[in-house]
Amino acid sequence: MSDAPTRFVLQATGARDAVRGPVVQSLWSGYGEIVRYHLEGADVPTVILKHIVFPDELDHPRGWSNDRSHQRKVRSYQVEMAWYRDWAGQCGPDSRVPRCLATATIGDEHLIVLEDLDAAGFPLRREHLTRTQARLCLHWLARFHARFMHQAPTGLWPEGSYWHLATRPDEWAAIEDLAIRDAAPALDTALTGARHRTVVHGDAKVANFCFAPDRDAVAAVDFQYVGGGCGMRDVAYFLGSCLDEREQEDWEAELLDAYFAALVAALHAGGKGDAAGAIEREWRALFPVAQADFYRFLVGWMPDHWKIHDYSRRTALEVIRRLQEAGGGERGSTSGSMPSSSATSSQ
Repeated sequence: MSDAPTRFVLQATGARDAVRGPVVQSLWSGYGEIVRYHLEGADVPTVILKHIVFPDELDHPRGWSNDRSHQRKVRSYQVEMAWYRDWAGQCGPDSRVPRCLATATIGDEHLIVLEDLDAAGFPLRREHLTRTQARLCLHWLARFHARFMHQAPTGLWPEGSYWHLATRPDEWAAIEDLAIRDAAPALDTALTGARHRTVVHGDAKVANFCFAPDRDAVAAVDFQYVGGGCGMRDVAYFLGSCLDEREQEDWEAELLDAYFAALVAALHAGGKGDAAGAIEREWRALFPVAQADFYRFLVGWMPDHWKIHDYSRRTALEVIRRLQEAGGGERGSTSGSMPSSSATSSQ
């Protein structure tokens, strides 16, 4: 029991002994690992340790290895620690997240000891969802967004989500389609300027939801990019992550209705019902904008990604056409200057 991570797990859990199990997942770009520990003499049989170690050499799987990318990741882990330390306890059973037992920074390493959601009854992970399963996740998002509606994201990202424009100037510059590239600032302004803002998960893909096998319940993990914003960032990204092109086109309206029904119900239950109608009107209008903005990110980041298809492109181009008409019809009217490196280095 001489290594620091094991000692930290013992301290966090009060266990008599802690045995390191196999690695559950390696963190993106070699930034550490997620490990399950088996405990003796503790209240629970297992816990999860998220152990972040910043690499000496940057090695991004997609080739986006530079200091801006590194600083964004460093900040993301600081935000995740703040989330678990200061915010996660506000989530109830209807927006389930792992309970945080302890966080610590030791030198350049970050350690987070978390409840093991597998042991807590959420052991299933899925890559593709049925409509019923997708609704479960959308209900989770709706209740999460309602819970934090109109709260300032203190200690989190001022603008949540890993793909928004201010943190992605390199991917913006790489976009070959001039219509998409020119429209990027207007798309971003529409989303960041939403009157009704909440705390967004920021990386609400299907892989970050954990399912219970014996009941209709889900929990969510991975809060590196949690922060302020319009909830449509989460919803558009989620639907694109769990549905193929045909399903997205055929099921989208029904699933969006399910999300808003859950959101309005949760707002009323939380004493925020007076604003529910205005929030739904604004966010419904912003949903296709969020879709278009995520498409904008993808075509710059990874032009051959499976999430890029005819439906996503048609949606994006229709949104851009409307933005151009609203701006007077000049193609250059949506152009903006690139965010400077100083504006993005802290993110």
